[in-house]
Amino acid sequence: MSAQEQTVVNGWRVFHATGRAPDAAPQLPEAPPWRRFRGGPPQPAPPDDPAAALRRLGPGDVTPQLGADDIDTVNAALLLRRPLLITGAPGLGKSTLGYVIARELGLGRVLEWNVVSRTALRDGLYVHDAMGRAQAIAAWQAGVRHGTAEAPAAAVDTPATSADPQLPPVLGDFITLGPLGTALLPYDRPRVLLVDELDKSDIDLPNDLLHVLENGSYEIPELVRDAASTARVHTSDPGGHAELADGRVECREFPVVVITSNGEREFPAAFRRRCLPLELRTPTREQLLAMVEGHLGNLPQAAGELVDLFVQRVQAGGTHSLDQLLNAVQMTTAGGFQVDGAGRKLVEMLLRDLAKGR
Repeated sequence: MSAQEQTVVNGWRVFHATGRAPDAAPQLPEAPPWRRFRGGPPQPAPPDDPAAALRRLGPGDVTPQLGADDIDTVNAALLLRRPLLITGAPGLGKSTLGYVIARELGLGRVLEWNVVSRTALRDGLYVHDAMGRAQAIAAWQAGVRHGTAEAPAAAVDTPATSADPQLPPVLGDFITLGPLGTALLPYDRPRVLLVDELDKSDIDLPNDLLHVLENGSYEIPELVRDAASTARVHTSDPGGHAELADGRVECREFPVVVITSNGEREFPAAFRRRCLPLELRTPTREQLLAMVEGHLGNLPQAAGELVDLFVQRVQAGGTHSLDQLLNAVQMTTAGGFQVDGAGRKLVEMLLRDLAKGR
């Protein structure tokens, strides 16, 4: 096959699992007709967060943990605008994939939605500080009665309120979009949304997500009922704001949704139908060594021995995470620390079987 033919065949693949930041953001394939959205007006490009990416990916090159079939699955999710449902044992780096995609495709800061048993759909979409608004209104009313009305503290940087302190507090100042709600704003390029450990959620949350994932839109009832036709609300990005019309949000580009699960529960068939499945496997010894080098910037002398010990324990059926291995190897860089001898007990503790509960 010629180089030109190879380029044509692989043209639909924009993600190659290198994790390297591009010189120019690659053009994403056009969405299928049934996954095109018309939200607007377009939002400014999101900020980057190199510090968060550094914590997740390390200072070195990202070690490919995905096989060719896995990479094709990620590219299919990008092309079809469908969420990725990533499963696998705890600690394999499932959530890291969202950061690899964001860095490699130049998609800016990753929006993280960490799910717990009490998480509801609204938590991911938006939060309304009703108590704060009630207090601001009470303070404003008291100021009007005494002729000392001042702009509410929550709205000092908002033109709609700071221009005329006699006006009541604006509803949008007390609404903050959650990670899911921010990801669905009308950006020209998709945001990366990491929904971490969805299997820990209440049984209803996956079903509640279906409508939003299918339609790429949602409404904020408080703003729909408000007399104002537009509102300026806070977003999940630091210092971020967005202008909403009629209390409705619709994306322009469906976000890159990375959903992780440790396999603690099964998801409904209707939910799984809307996702592309990807199962992460335990990295090989060579991959583990490369990951250690990528995170630490070098390969300490004792790394090989600790990687072998880690692999043995995983193969014996224990539950272990990559974070445990990185912690153990990091300890060997401390001056005077020895894996054998006095430091052995500490290494055993760091690499303990997490399934044993202590």
